[in-house]
Amino acid sequence: MGKARRPVQIIILTLIVILGGYAIGTAVFGGEKGIPQAGDKPPAFNLRGLDGQVHNLEKYQGKALVINFWATWCKYCVNEMPALQTQWEKWKDQDVVILGINTGEDDLTVANFVKQTGVDFPILFDKKNEIVRKYGVVPMPTTFFVNKRGKIISIHQGELNLKTLNQQIATLVASN
Repeated sequence: MGKARRPVQIIILTLIVILGGYAIGTAVFGGEKGIPQAGDKPPAFNLRGLDGQVHNLEKYQGKALVINFWATWCKYCVNEMPALQTQWEKWKDQDVVILGINTGEDDLTVANFVKQTGVDFPILFDKKNEIVRKYGVVPMPTTFFVNKRGKIISIHQGELNLKTLNQQIATLVASN
């Protein structure tokens, strides 16, 4: 039994060194490479909407965008929906578009949620979470504010309330 312990210990120590090296390398050399930051262009997408149409960034060229990643199981996402709807009604005539990108849920679940909440801004489906990964969304909800020239002005992680959302959109509109 004693002779068998030494090779196991060496294997475990080797794995610890490899994982530690990977963690340090990722932290030092930018493991988040490719994830959009403020000042970057948002990653392109082609997503089907609840309206049955395909939505992409080109469709909204020249407009300010609020791109919100959400899910019905996310308490904070559900909490901020009324604020998003209120701001949509306030700003849509000023070339501001709110896009709600649902992550990984089926049409019926999303359609029922939208019907119950009365949300009428464009809702898009990211069923395979491909766009979530492209945008590097970790906490839900996460919201990207993109100006009319197509640059990300700010990224907000977590729930937005009405006041903060209004300030973010006002800054977004003024940044053009």
